[in-house]
Amino acid sequence: MNSKMRVAILGATGTVGQKFITLLTDHPYFEVAELVASERSAGKRYVEACAWKQNTPIPGYIADMQIKGLEDTLKSPVLFSGLDSSVAGAAEERYARLGHVVISNSKNHRMEEDVPLVIPEINPDHLSLIAGQKWDGAIITNSNCSTMFLAMALAPLHETFGVEAVQVTTMQAISGAGYPGVASYDILGNIIPYIGGEEEKMEIESQKILGTLADGKVVDADFVVSAQCNRVPVVDGHTETVSFSLKKKASLEELRSVMAGFRGLPQELKLPSAPDHPILMMDDADRPQPSRDVWLEKGMATVVGRLRPCNVLDYRMVIMGHNTVRGAAGAAVLNAETMFRLGLFGDNPAEDYNTEELKRRAYVLSTDGMRDVVCSK
Repeated sequence: MNSKMRVAILGATGTVGQKFITLLTDHPYFEVAELVASERSAGKRYVEACAWKQNTPIPGYIADMQIKGLEDTLKSPVLFSGLDSSVAGAAEERYARLGHVVISNSKNHRMEEDVPLVIPEINPDHLSLIAGQKWDGAIITNSNCSTMFLAMALAPLHETFGVEAVQVTTMQAISGAGYPGVASYDILGNIIPYIGGEEEKMEIESQKILGTLADGKVVDADFVVSAQCNRVPVVDGHTETVSFSLKKKASLEELRSVMAGFRGLPQELKLPSAPDHPILMMDDADRPQPSRDVWLEKGMATVVGRLRPCNVLDYRMVIMGHNTVRGAAGAAVLNAETMFRLGLFGDNPAEDYNTEELKRRAYVLSTDGMRDVVCSK
């Protein structure tokens, strides 16, 4: 590879857009070349338009970059989307029609039949769905932030023992609501037992992610999920209490071993954003805790603790993860890294990018067996 791949960030001034910038600064594969935001920000320098809320300063070359509007022409072949769902649907489709590959954190296209909803440790073969998309480019999505950690914890259990039913209650951090998010008067010393659309996302997205690919379509996993979602006064880190039943009974040690040993293609490929341990098992009775554990594995792990029997279903556990890193921008970056290393962007993507070739390669990866292809990389 002669140079890095040029990428753009859609919704660059928002919470997820800012996190994209922090994760892509000095990235070995990608270089942020364009920033896109609403019309009120278009034409301004990034530092003038953005209320920066990250723990590190705005990178110098980003601070002086001029923001483009959603109607402007972009040169970057790959676009990372942190757009609000109110505008993401139409904007992402427009860019895909123009030949761009949109790697999206937005909800709008996740459940469409030909759009892959990808967690690369679990279902990288679903990337082959892009071969059947109607656009000249493509749209690839990552899951809802709470779905991310639930699906990660369930994946090795479902593969080994078969998940039958799941009940999950979330305690979701305020950063998940973006900025300025929830009013302090509403959240301080309080719990809000409703987050619009969250329960439905958790109940259907997990089934698609853990489903199987057959004849170019995803057949949803056959277990049922019941979710209750709450906003709590925590800055970063979604915590979930989960009870579940399995088709094949197992000991607690077997469950622990299967989850602790879980690895996927990002670990095989040693991708830059991949955690060494995608699932971290904790032994202390009072862990995981967001304030202590959210940055383990640089915020890219699913942390699991309190695995024990359940009096209603078979087992129960507590899971936690960083909602704006692994649950949002970091998930999209990992999807892009996976596609890059699978060769879906071409051999020299900075110069040779071609969407027709991307779709051909996606189809070949599916029909020839993605894992065999990856292992040869």
